[in-house]
Amino acid sequence: MLLNLDGDTRQRMVTEIDKDISAGVLYMGRYLSTRGQQDWPELLKNAVQGHDDPWLADELRQFNRLNLTAERHNRSGGVSTVRVPVTAAEMLAEGEFNRFYLRALCLKAIAQGIPHLVIYRAKAVVSPRPESEAKIGSTVDAAALLADLRANIEIDTFLGLPPGPNSGLSARLP
Repeated sequence: MLLNLDGDTRQRMVTEIDKDISAGVLYMGRYLSTRGQQDWPELLKNAVQGHDDPWLADELRQFNRLNLTAERHNRSGGVSTVRVPVTAAEMLAEGEFNRFYLRALCLKAIAQGIPHLVIYRAKAVVSPRPESEAKIGSTVDAAALLADLRANIEIDTFLGLPPGPNSGLSARLP
């Protein structure tokens, strides 16, 4: 559960999405079909305006928005065709929803003169990673996290938030 997900945070999320769209850097995910790529920006905005990441994942599974297969590069330099993971919709929806939530929360904290956010478990996970568990309760500089999240669109951030797929971690206001 994203603890500070209110109307103000949602509006800041939309602003951050629009910023990425305008800059041509909105992350599309590896498994979106052509239809999925066309629909993704509007689906993401609809999700943050009045829904949640499970709603977004459900929408991604409809109308052939996800490819059934993908190419994977082998260590030997070859390419093989693999099935898209059944969790692809959840991973993209949860990851990007949380990423934009964190960006919006950083902006909110900065506007309120709050220098740090507190890391917490926003979603229960079956097997929490020790590195994720170690982050719970620690703080992160809001301005540094915002810069990091904006600069690292497609990859894990230097500060480690969000900390990889299915970690269940997010941040909240102190």
